[in-house]
Amino acid sequence: MTEDWQHGGFGLYIHWPFCQAKCPYCDFNSHVAAKIDQSRWKSAYLAEIQRVAAELPNRVLNTIYFGGGTPSLMDPDLVGDMIAAIRGAWPTANDIEITLEANPGSVETGRFAAFRDAGINRVSVGIQALNDADLRALGRIHSVAEARKAIEIAQSTFDRSSFDLIYARQNQSLADWQAELREALAMAADHLSLYQLTIEDGTAFGDRLSRGGLRGLPDEDLAGDMYFATQEICDTAGYPAYEVSNHAALGSESRHNLIYWRYGDYAGIGPGAHGRVTVGGQKFATETHLAPGKWLNAVEETGNGENLRDAVSGFDQAGEYLMFGLRILDGVDLKRLNGLYRDYIAPQKLLELLELGLVARSGDTLRTTAKGRPVLNAVIRNLLPEV
Repeated sequence: MTEDWQHGGFGLYIHWPFCQAKCPYCDFNSHVAAKIDQSRWKSAYLAEIQRVAAELPNRVLNTIYFGGGTPSLMDPDLVGDMIAAIRGAWPTANDIEITLEANPGSVETGRFAAFRDAGINRVSVGIQALNDADLRALGRIHSVAEARKAIEIAQSTFDRSSFDLIYARQNQSLADWQAELREALAMAADHLSLYQLTIEDGTAFGDRLSRGGLRGLPDEDLAGDMYFATQEICDTAGYPAYEVSNHAALGSESRHNLIYWRYGDYAGIGPGAHGRVTVGGQKFATETHLAPGKWLNAVEETGNGENLRDAVSGFDQAGEYLMFGLRILDGVDLKRLNGLYRDYIAPQKLLELLELGLVARSGDTLRTTAKGRPVLNAVIRNLLPEV
């Protein structure tokens, strides 16, 4: 019998929590450490791979994603050993996508060939800006010249590559962003992740803003203009948005991220990694210990890095599928949605959004429109049932 997760596939996320420096806008689980015992971490990761594989056996693994932190700071041999263990633990898709996040520093890019030989076939490079002054303001420790070199090395080493940029930065004009985006597209990676700068509580930027600092952030109208310019320029260049912040040439979409957005199953390994896994027909939300030392000790002492496992009700699964599915051009399969929880969307609410042109329906597929995507959060809020 087909389980719901099979509509989205199965992926494995592995979190490496260490960075050379903490960026002031970053709210990810990343830490700076003077010394890392990679052999000890290797034993813990391999043990967790075996634990998860024993619980989720015989399913085809579609993707592996090494995120962080800065996983390109890992020893390539460690990455290779982990990939070998994963391939031994699950049958893998013939076209399995294995992504590694990297930064443009010389230490990481100098090892790209070793990562390829270890089994990585896609790299995602954190560029963030093509302006040295803005890179410094963002707390990045690389230069534009290093970023360009990293992209060249990535493209010559891997069949598939992506890089990230942040827009709506301090004192950035619309013309600045348009020129920078065209410059990025000329570099010809097959995938771009383009994020609007958001100031999160608990980050250095968040603290600075609360004290009255962080001047020069664009107002809502300018940020909106940057968003619309992004869509227009990327569409013209052949990199349409297949997800709100992700643009790709046809066929170059991130398959791992699509597992999230199509509401498949993904297992999370490493400090602070989240997962959604189906066991015995029940979907569970999983989390691991956030602090690196606590996770490492838990794996060594108890044989399990998880610290949370909650059953996800059909009602909540429907809500998660709706929220993720409306982010992508694929949209939401209403039959599948009703299979998770019957009559989840109130007909009158859906009709109102259809009449406003914020969503469109074709048969059993519901999608956000170009008009609805910029106000996606409001669209989702209107479709979610009142509880």
